[in-house]
Amino acid sequence: MTTANSTTNISYCSANATICNGTSCVTPDDNFNQVLNVVLSTVLTILLALVMFSMGCNVNINKFWGHIKRPWGIFVGFLCQFGIMPLAGFVLSLVFNVLPAQAVAVLIMGCCPGGTSSNILAYWVDGDMDLSISMTTCSTLLALGMMPLCLFVYTKMWTDTDSIVIPYDSIGISLVALVIPVSFGIFVNHKWPQKAKIILKAGSITGLALILIIAVVGGILYKGSWVISPQLWIVGTIFPAAGYSLGFLLARIAGQSWQRCRTVALETGMQNTQLCTTIVQLSFTPEQLTLMFTFPLIYSIFQIVFALIFVGVYYLHKRFCSTPKTDFTEPTSEIESTPETYAQMNGGFTSNEKSTRNTNNTIIS
Repeated sequence: MTTANSTTNISYCSANATICNGTSCVTPDDNFNQVLNVVLSTVLTILLALVMFSMGCNVNINKFWGHIKRPWGIFVGFLCQFGIMPLAGFVLSLVFNVLPAQAVAVLIMGCCPGGTSSNILAYWVDGDMDLSISMTTCSTLLALGMMPLCLFVYTKMWTDTDSIVIPYDSIGISLVALVIPVSFGIFVNHKWPQKAKIILKAGSITGLALILIIAVVGGILYKGSWVISPQLWIVGTIFPAAGYSLGFLLARIAGQSWQRCRTVALETGMQNTQLCTTIVQLSFTPEQLTLMFTFPLIYSIFQIVFALIFVGVYYLHKRFCSTPKTDFTEPTSEIESTPETYAQMNGGFTSNEKSTRNTNNTIIS
């Protein structure tokens, strides 16, 4: 049933309603929606675990350790991922005066790590692939502590007034659960690299299926969530564009090469929207989900749109404006890869040196 507020002239559902569509509300007595809610939560969890497992299969432990030992590039990415994005989400929520529950959804999106899509896009723009994969892995692991911390800092203005309660326990459990498939994926890539490549392709398909399932099932379960305010559309449009732009700018200010600037920009703006949706679905009440559920989908749409524009502009510049001496495709001068990588990059100089040494020893003997 609905309740009318004479002061604001707005009809809203009772506190125990799970679906609200105008003046039509469905209560928890509707078994179909209860079952669908459980099914959606279960499917999201399983598919996200598969996506994160495939992401781990993309990590070469030797190259990853090389970046950890020389972490300047990862540090710049960390500042972008957990400095720029949560702050940008907070500012946009204030400027456009979105509801507290919607502001929390915006902030969760801003605190999410990069997804596997950023690695594909980094490849398309001749980015630093080792850095891209390392940033995705590190941001996923660091999100365990940084997401709750950022939410605690930026949501105080709403939690102090009891406008919304942040379920830190549910969010923490969801994040800790991600470490297991990622770690197992890294192990599989280390032991069986050929099988890991097959799993990686399957993970990309699973990620796309996950987005479609979220859109279809979520649209059925939370019908009222599709009545989206213009402010939320604007925030969902500006947010990814701000991430790409500010990530590129900060990387350039930090003295990174053009190649790394493109990589950091994509890692900053391209968030793991599947993770955001799963955390929101598992952590908040159905009434709050009616307000929050659609924002990850809005962000997902516009982050892809702006990423494709980013890629298109790069290829146009590369084709019509760049010269052989341009820095746009050259590798970074900072050494952060493993010796094996450089042995391949310098045409096998190390191997030739070893063979020359062996030849000299044979002659002497």
